[in-house]
Amino acid sequence: MDIAIIADIHGNLPALEAVLADIERRGLRRIVNLGDSVSGPLWPRECLERLQAAGIPSLRGNHDRWVAEGGKGASDVFARQRLDPAQIAWLGDLPAHLAPLPGVLAFHARPDDDNAYLLEEVAGGRLVASAPAAIATRLGPTEATVLLCAHSHQSGLVSLPDGRAVLNPGSVGCPAYIDPTAPAHVSETGTPLACYAIADIAEGRLRQAATIRLAYDHAHSAAAAEAQGFADWALALRTGLARPATE
Repeated sequence: MDIAIIADIHGNLPALEAVLADIERRGLRRIVNLGDSVSGPLWPRECLERLQAAGIPSLRGNHDRWVAEGGKGASDVFARQRLDPAQIAWLGDLPAHLAPLPGVLAFHARPDDDNAYLLEEVAGGRLVASAPAAIATRLGPTEATVLLCAHSHQSGLVSLPDGRAVLNPGSVGCPAYIDPTAPAHVSETGTPLACYAIADIAEGRLRQAATIRLAYDHAHSAAAAEAQGFADWALALRTGLARPATE
């Protein structure tokens, strides 16, 4: 059965609309959202309302949790200030795990930690791919044989030695960021395109997967971020880079 996997929208409504339109055009009826839906200097309320109206099953990411708890960073605070109490409560009550299909487990980052990378690790100030054995150790034992994760904003698919498959759909609305938390690092896709994934899963087996990248009016989103004083977001939305190319 085909399922569309979206994640890391980060309040980017034009990117979300482009992705949902593409999903509808393809005739896909099953969608799962892996979280971090609203945090960002863009359209948090509108994105939340769009997800609710569409009835899309959604997870709670680390930024969703931080928004609900009061806001950890500027993008979280921005989002929280634009949500009403019921919306904040909805965000905080989202589950940490979903099983959208038999044999499939969806979570934001790792099954036991919403703020730790699964498929990547930090080296030289950047995210690099981890070895399959390291990924299997981080996962631990799971009944599910197909795992859906997000958090890094990097699309990827890894087949583990034990036969499990791990899929990251990439980010719908935030193609690059700087994380100052030690060890400080950047995540960059190098493109402003919106990103999501489609997977064909049957009887707990991943038969086929595709990463979809879509053009949308990213200049509009970048201008909105810039108007709110978030120059780093504006750069990321325009270029897919966390730092100017000259650095």
